Parts: sequence; C-alpha cells; structure tokens
Amino acid sequence: MTNATTAQTFNILLVGQAGRLTFEAILLLTSLRKMSPDFAGRIFVAEPQPGPLWDKNPKMRNADARNLLQELGAEIIPFESQHFGAEYPNGNKIEALLELPEGEPFLFLDTDTLITGDLMSVPFDFDRPGASHKVEGTWPIPPLYGPGYTEIWKSLYDKFGLDFESSLDLNQPDEYWRRYLYFNAGFFFYKCPQEFGRLYLEYALAIRDDTPEALACQQLTPWLDQVALPLVIHALGGGRNTIPSGLMDGTITCHYRLLPLLYAREADHVVDVLEAVTAHNGIKRVLKQYEPFKFMIYHERGKKVRALFDRDKLPRKEQAIRNKIRREGYWMR
Repeated sequence: MTNATTAQTFNILLVGQAGRLTFEAILLLTSLRKMSPDFAGRIFVAEPQPGPLWDKNPKMRNADARNLLQELGAEIIPFESQHFGAEYPNGNKIEALLELPEGEPFLFLDTDTLITGDLMSVPFDFDRPGASHKVEGTWPIPPLYGPGYTEIWKSLYDKFGLDFESSLDLNQPDEYWRRYLYFNAGFFFYKCPQEFGRLYLEYALAIRDDTPEALACQQLTPWLDQVALPLVIHALGGGRNTIPSGLMDGTITCHYRLLPLLYAREADHVVDVLEAVTAHNGIKRVLKQYEPFKFMIYHERGKKVRALFDRDKLPRKEQAIRNKIRREGYWMR
C-alpha cells in the first residue's frame, strides 16, 4: 500500500433521520473519530425535509443529538424528497448523493455501521466503484416455472444497454445467485457523487416505473436500491473486489444492523470498540436518550444477549438469532 493511497482524501455520506438513525449516526461518528483519527474529509449527514412524500416529519428533532453530530464534525445538509420519501426510505441514500460536492470522492455508509479500525488504511480505488459483499441471496426469488436468475438479471442489463456477460462470476454455477453481480447497499464509493447519484436515480426510477416483464413476479420493496446498485457500479467500470476483502465489513467496519444482533454475533473486538467509544460522559448523556442504546449498552442488556450465543456455533439463519433474543425478552430496535 502506497503512501499516496493511504493519504487520499474523501468525503463520507450518511443519512440522518428522526429516531434510530439519529443515534446510530452519533455512534458511527464517535467510532470514526476514535478509530480513524487521521480522517480529514468532510462528513455529510443528509437530512430529508418535510414534504408531500412524508406523512411524518423526518427531520432529526433532538437538539442534543444534532449538536453532538456537529461537534463530531458533521455537516447536516437538507434535501427534498422528490421521488421516494416514506413509501421507500431506502431511496434517501440515492437522492442525498445529489447534494454532495461534484467531483469529490465519497464513501456512503449506512448509519448502522461501527468503525472498528483505521478507515484511512483502506485502499479505495475511487475510479472503480464498489459496494458491500455482506449480502445474502435476497433478490430475486425466481418463481418455480421461471424466469430464472439469468433471464431476470439479463433483462435489467439489456434495459440499460449494459453488457451482461462481463458482469458474471464464471467461477460460480449457472443459476446460482452468487454468479450475478449483487451487493448490499450498506456502503458504496466512487469518485463523483453527482455522477453516481444521477445514474442511480435514473436506474432506480426506471426499474420501479417501467419494470421489465421478467421482473413481474419480483418484489421491489425493500430491494430496489440493491437491484439498481450493481447496474450502476457495472456501468461506471466497477465490480467485485475493487478493494481487498476483509477490510470493509471486516477489520475496519462492522455493519451490525441492530444492537441486539451486534452483541449476539460480532467478534469481541467489535464489542470492545462499541463500549470504549460510548463510555465518554458527553456521548453517554445523548445516547441514553434512545432506549435501545440505553438498555443495550449502559444497562448491560447487550451482555445478557451475548451470553445466549456461542459465536463459533451461531444459528445459520439470522431469523433464528432474532427469535431466540425475543424469547428471552431482550429484543429491542
């Protein structure tokens, strides 16, 4: 890894919204400042504004939380929901990209991410976009009598004039979901948020509003952002493994989803980082205003969840983990 690579500057984008996402954003930025003290880019927390596509005010209304985010270096930037809103809040990440400075490399992170190592050590190739491989075969679900994976995915590549064959992982068998380019949208990166955002929005709206016939039996909610994402990445010259494996969603970041799941299944190092970065009184005072954080971290419910599981013998399906936590009365979200 060269010094030029490790010294690169890029911006971070999060989406901040009322409720859970507000406090997750604080936790993410607290861990960033602790674990990656040399990060010198700008941090944008994009906040959807009230409007006709929202039935409730989506803004972060907790004054203590807003102030703490800004103390941690966040620039809270408003944006208007033109296309998605409450009906599809995952679309926030698409519309928010258009608010970032053109031509400046960016890394988008879901707020339910903990920084567990030095983010500046990740050799991002911002000319070749990539995204999270921490994904299961959640989409599509081919119907019994077809169409299959190939026909479904090819219909999307054809719709946008993209080369389908070059997107395939030929080391994987035909009609196995890993053969087809598919990412989790928990993180993604590129050299220009405007270019990425415009294409992401174009593809997502076209899939939603003019769905190919091969997708007639497929659900697009809540998967639309993950259906469009590999098409955008492929169109912009990216793909699989544009950064070394084991860093993002590995030693450097943890996409934990919900705190009970973090305590149940993540490595000891992740829990150690979580508890270290939340110990400061100023952080604690604000995070305790959100009950799941208050009870999981500070009232040690998380430790009780952790004691229920052997990390070397976790249930294969996440739903089984959730169900066991619920049975014990410890589930919170």
